[in-house]
Amino acid sequence: MKFNTIKRAGRSHYVNMGPIRLRQPFPTQHIEMIDPFILLHHYGPFEINEESNPFDLGPHPHRGFEPVTFLVQGEQLHRDSLGHESVVKAGDVQWTTAGRGIIHAEGPTKDFVKQGGTLEGIQLWLNLPAKKKMIQANYQHAKHDDFNVILSKDKKIEVKIIAGALDDFFGKIATQTPVNAFMIDAKAGGQHTIKFDVAQKGMIYLLNGNVLINASETLELDKNQLLEFNQDGDGFAIEAASDSKLLFLSGEPINETVATYGPYVMNSQTELLEAMRDFQQGKMGFLPVN
Repeated sequence: MKFNTIKRAGRSHYVNMGPIRLRQPFPTQHIEMIDPFILLHHYGPFEINEESNPFDLGPHPHRGFEPVTFLVQGEQLHRDSLGHESVVKAGDVQWTTAGRGIIHAEGPTKDFVKQGGTLEGIQLWLNLPAKKKMIQANYQHAKHDDFNVILSKDKKIEVKIIAGALDDFFGKIATQTPVNAFMIDAKAGGQHTIKFDVAQKGMIYLLNGNVLINASETLELDKNQLLEFNQDGDGFAIEAASDSKLLFLSGEPINETVATYGPYVMNSQTELLEAMRDFQQGKMGFLPVN
């Protein structure tokens, strides 16, 4: 097995998104995007209670890409203009295909806010190719115990297959483009190798802990959290120096011009203007404030 060489490793700096302070490994001044991935946010851990609830996102639109939430801790309520309403719990994944347009809202459930607890998750924006940007919107909610899990030989590393495939096991999420998404939980001392297609760009984001990748690069909280691979191998090796959690993502580059404005990801400024107009005219549906 030939390991992918490391293109770059970098920190995940904090940014302010209104009242929410979260980590944003990309986009940054140095990384505009990692095609086909547009944006990655790591929010929390937040202590949520009736006096403090910064992560309550009211109804807002999207078009032209797939917003994905990996919920690590806590409990969120999802609502959208397609009529879906579901409670997303720790370990669950919600995968929204915005396509031609959807309005959704998410935030901690009322019960969770009343009881109090810790909320943490990953928000990923996955681009759609031009030919699929105006497809019908769709929503998928996969629960944490429904995923296939691969265990390392030493029983210390679990790889949860959310989307794509690994070692002939498949993810629960149906994707519009060739994509892998694996959540990796590693106990100290655990070792494992993970394969992915050379046609895909791959990266690792460290949520917590301390790991060694390919026996050469250390990922450690507040040091290097994001690692991007070159497209020159079959996969990578991981060794956990402490109990750790990582998200691995890979996907075939779309290689198209990207135009973004707020909640829209299109291919041109004209298409962005059309998206704003269609939202204002109610063509993306309607979702009342809860």
